[in-house]
Amino acid sequence: MLTYLLLFLLGLAAGISGSLVGLGGGFIVVPALAFMYPDMPTAHLAGTSMAMLLFNSISSTYVYARQKRIDYQAALWFAAASIPGSVIGALFSEQVEGRAFFVSFGIFLILIALLLLFKPKKPLTLPFNPTVKRSFTDAGGSRFEYAYHMPTGVIISFFVGFLASLFGVGGGSLMVPTMTLLLGFSTHIAVATSMLQIFLSAIVSTSTHAYLQNIEWIMVLCLAPGAIIGGQLGARLAKRLPAKLLLRLLSVFLIIVAARLIMK
Repeated sequence: MLTYLLLFLLGLAAGISGSLVGLGGGFIVVPALAFMYPDMPTAHLAGTSMAMLLFNSISSTYVYARQKRIDYQAALWFAAASIPGSVIGALFSEQVEGRAFFVSFGIFLILIALLLLFKPKKPLTLPFNPTVKRSFTDAGGSRFEYAYHMPTGVIISFFVGFLASLFGVGGGSLMVPTMTLLLGFSTHIAVATSMLQIFLSAIVSTSTHAYLQNIEWIMVLCLAPGAIIGGQLGARLAKRLPAKLLLRLLSVFLIIVAARLIMK
């Protein structure tokens, strides 16, 4: 009974933190399950986490849709590109085992943390002319205007889908920095759009992991309710808390978790 409660609380923490910054909660679930169940195959860690993310992304996407902060055009194009990558990542996850998985995942988390900590205040200037211009107002009356190079986002999305499915994390860990640094999205729009992309790609990735029998469904049943509730809470808190503070706290947490994984 205590184990089920711990899994529920883990799902809740992952749902809140993942939805707050649009990363999905896999960066919490995978390390936590690895410490709770040291003999659990790495492919099952990734598959179980991805199944939990599917529920988390459904919940938080619903809230962001009501806030009218999702760029649907971008989310659909990016998800379409990430889906093939997510299938390949799920297949490849069975080949990466033991220490290689944890060291790779730890390095991945450190890179993301450094990217979030030291990201430039202004978007980087790409040598490409924007191919898409967007302008819209959210439910709260805030107006957003930006332009970006769609092919850049599509190409990066493929590799994001691969890494997300391989490690069982939300692709937002790479897509949010990509959208804010390279494509000129505001942080709030990037977070909301990322969650819809995670939802769409997680459908395919979870299905692939399920076909490969990489998912511990009993754990998912315990994690999912917490992830759904956390997704609602995180998405509502996101518009009230300073984005910079959130990213710094998340970065420190990622570095701590990464260090533990590498030394595992």
